[in-house]
Amino acid sequence: MSGWADTFMNGIPFMLVLAASVLVLYGLNWALLRRHPALNTEERLPRQLVMLGATVAAILLIALSLPVSEGTRNQVIALIGVLASALLAFSSTTLITNLVAGIMLRMNRPFKTGDFIRVGDYFGRVSARGLLDTEIQSEQRELIAIPNSVLVQQPVIVISGTGALISASVSLGYEIHHTRVTQQLTLAATQTGLTDPFVQVIELGNFSVSYRVSGLLADVKSLITTKSDLHRSVLDALHNDGIEIVSPAFMNQRQFQNPAALIPESVIIQEPKPATTPEEMLFDKADRAEKVESALESAQQAVIAIELALKEAKGDDRAAIESDLQRKQAALAALIASADSEIKS
Repeated sequence: MSGWADTFMNGIPFMLVLAASVLVLYGLNWALLRRHPALNTEERLPRQLVMLGATVAAILLIALSLPVSEGTRNQVIALIGVLASALLAFSSTTLITNLVAGIMLRMNRPFKTGDFIRVGDYFGRVSARGLLDTEIQSEQRELIAIPNSVLVQQPVIVISGTGALISASVSLGYEIHHTRVTQQLTLAATQTGLTDPFVQVIELGNFSVSYRVSGLLADVKSLITTKSDLHRSVLDALHNDGIEIVSPAFMNQRQFQNPAALIPESVIIQEPKPATTPEEMLFDKADRAEKVESALESAQQAVIAIELALKEAKGDDRAAIESDLQRKQAALAALIASADSEIKS
């Protein structure tokens, strides 16, 4: 009997530590995550990291309280360390690297959902941001998943949401004065809807001069369409003024009987207005993701404002505010559920 009693008494600290660890982890999970179902992915991340740290600490405490000899306890702790080291060693080049990079991107926030970014040879709008990779939608409507480690290691070019600089380059002959070219290119940029247009002489080639016209586009969502419109306006402005556009390698050797400028005839065609812009088709998922994220942020701010008002309310006002809060929370939960299915589709 004494042996069983000694074993039971020695196991009491282990059982207490085990029970306390389970209760603490359950309480933390409820307080940090289950109590706040309206949190989005970025807001849940730091809470999940706290839960991970608490779980690791609980495992170590349980191992230290095992009712075994000190040598066996040290072997168990060493085994846990070996398993953790092996896990880090095998996954450090992929999983852990991308996970840490994802955390860095959420802390630094170099871009957000819906932004145009360029990484190496890839260009498109951000349609989803995960812990391991970031998804962009390209100009060909392709969905490209870029590992977060690539976004940390390589320069990321982000087009500002406040405006983007749109440019077009063209090669013209030396016989055309640059002031005349500047006037027509500026006119083309203005007709496209760009603000503060300017023209640069970027190269003096052997046979032609290269110009670049640029202007500020306020609505970056129409980036693709505006680039095409600018090229079209440059063609119209130069041709209407009798300016011939040549290739940088064009050699001006006219050997035909009736010299004439190689300018196409002006054709006035009433082009039908498309029902949707190319950007709406090319970046449909990025548009949906941006709208969903914006709607979630607005709904969360509304819930927070009502919760603050509820703390300060007294008397009969509390019942009305509580009812309003319940409706807002239910609407937010429904919005999160629909957002998950919308982004995955």
